[in-house]
Amino acid sequence: MSFLATPLVWPQFAHPALLFALVFPALLLCWVWARRWLAPSRRVVLPLDQATVGQGAWAWTLITLAESIPALLLAVGVCILAGPQRNGPPTQKRSMTNIQFAVDVSASMLAPFGDGNRYDASMKAIDKFLDYRKGDAFGLTFFGDAFVHWVPLTTDPSAIRCSPPFMKPETVPAPFMGTSIAKALRGCKAELRRRDEGDKMILVITDGFSPDLVDNAPELVRELKADQVSVFCIIVGGFEPQAEVVNICRLTDGEAFRADDPEALPSVFKKIDGMNQAKLTPTFVDTVDYLEPFALAGLVLLGLGTLSLLGLRYTPW
Repeated sequence: MSFLATPLVWPQFAHPALLFALVFPALLLCWVWARRWLAPSRRVVLPLDQATVGQGAWAWTLITLAESIPALLLAVGVCILAGPQRNGPPTQKRSMTNIQFAVDVSASMLAPFGDGNRYDASMKAIDKFLDYRKGDAFGLTFFGDAFVHWVPLTTDPSAIRCSPPFMKPETVPAPFMGTSIAKALRGCKAELRRRDEGDKMILVITDGFSPDLVDNAPELVRELKADQVSVFCIIVGGFEPQAEVVNICRLTDGEAFRADDPEALPSVFKKIDGMNQAKLTPTFVDTVDYLEPFALAGLVLLGLGTLSLLGLRYTPW
């Protein structure tokens, strides 16, 4: 059905020099149709049971058509050997987006949030977000007053899915007890700078106020824009986003969101996915084999030739 739905196109050939061999089936066809006049002495009367006497023009035409089938099969074989090709369908390549998660692991992330705490709900939402963005590269950074790049940018999200038990807020060392978003953003920006291909995005998940943003926000915006990094931020726990956070996000073509409950987190991630959709770039059109019409013609001719052997042939008696 897919072949029947595809419009026929004039093929190009991988070995066009072989098409010169079509002269042989052409000569054979000329001989089949012209031998009635070129060699009249070789004509044979075809006896037919209960047939009236006539010139036999229809019989001669049918028999000559049947005898033309081998020449046509030879022509089809020559065309197949010449390697018919056509332009493949236009394709698009998905441009990769490099997404660095920055997850707050300060003590406040232990506050109850749904059935668990804010940290657990955030990591579960990240796990679902990974399925939305198949084909992108992901990295994971945990931060407090310090930060650590736990998972380098990779297209294999399994490492991020295995990370939650290792950096729970109740087990992190003392330098992670506070909240320093500016320091984390600079660290994530340095990681993203190593990637030349694709867009760059930092997705911050936090519930706290960051004192280091108060004086650093304008300079941080300039740095992020220079490296073409977009920042999205999700505030969990029902707090209003810090003004500096909102400004950084919007000035870098991102957005800040507030998630008051665990059910709101997945919808926020879907909004982020819709705002920063993967880009598609056209690729070069490849040539593909175009054997289908020639194979179909060969099968039809072979079937007609087989049927013609049941009666449409000259018999020398």
